[in-house]
Amino acid sequence: MEISQETLDWLLDSDPALQWQVERDILALPEEKWMATRMRTGSEGFGSRMLALQDPDGQWAGGAFFPKVPQHSDLVGEGDNQGQPFTATTWSLKHLREWGVNPELLGKTAAQLEASCRWEYQDLPFWDGEVDCCINSYTLASGAWLKHDVSGIANWFIEHQLKDGGWNCEWVEGSTKSSFHSTLNSLIGLLEYEKLTGKDTSIRDARKRAEEYLLERKLMFKLSNGELVGEWATQFTYPPRWRYSILRALNYFRDASQFDSAPPDVRLAESASLVKSLANERGRWVNQFSEKGEVWFDTEVSEGEESKWVTFSAIRAVSWLDN
Repeated sequence: MEISQETLDWLLDSDPALQWQVERDILALPEEKWMATRMRTGSEGFGSRMLALQDPDGQWAGGAFFPKVPQHSDLVGEGDNQGQPFTATTWSLKHLREWGVNPELLGKTAAQLEASCRWEYQDLPFWDGEVDCCINSYTLASGAWLKHDVSGIANWFIEHQLKDGGWNCEWVEGSTKSSFHSTLNSLIGLLEYEKLTGKDTSIRDARKRAEEYLLERKLMFKLSNGELVGEWATQFTYPPRWRYSILRALNYFRDASQFDSAPPDVRLAESASLVKSLANERGRWVNQFSEKGEVWFDTEVSEGEESKWVTFSAIRAVSWLDN
């Protein structure tokens, strides 16, 4: 797709966490160029700020998934009881990894978390994971990123894959049908694990079954009646947290296609066309909603404003399919 120079300049005028990805995935600059920008993520902007908020014991906010320490007075969204807080260890590690921060800057964090961090669910050890698919997917990817052995969590996904091919965080409550949200988060975690630790046939087979679950529904439709699975499927924001969207799914399939050296599936076309249609007259996409809950600091514009993160993700996915 065509991108105006004005929009490219706008995207590049960003935190290093986004800038290096624009340089790599949209501009296709030489590796030494975008890597130089990526190396700045640990000393500037979002990455530097998040690293500075780490507790002495390796955690953030004193907790695994939920904060345990008194909250700072400068937190964004403080006192908002309409959503969960996003300040604890799981979310902070997820951000740092996705922003491209060098894991060596976290020093002995993996060992510290093994010693000090336990899940709020049944006091389970942090690197063993727990029972929630989405939480385990974040932990799997973060552990691999920090070069910690999380193969047990990888095997957990294979053992807990549902018969229809995906996953559901409510399996522990007896659910036997997969969830779009849980399935995509699980896929992203498994792919990231393979990218960081090496290709694994059993994991790839599990991914392919789960990919088929989404593909046969064209990323957004109920298999039973062909209706849209929910408005949330076509609503885009950053960071998406646990939420599913066709935009997140398209970017997963882009990454999986490149990793697996496989062509894109034709069943992605309808979602890609819908994403493209949601661009405004300037060729940009807006932040369609704002997640409720406390965060350390804002990384996104207000609801309804043009979003650099969403625009980047949309251009990245649509350009891949166009090419």
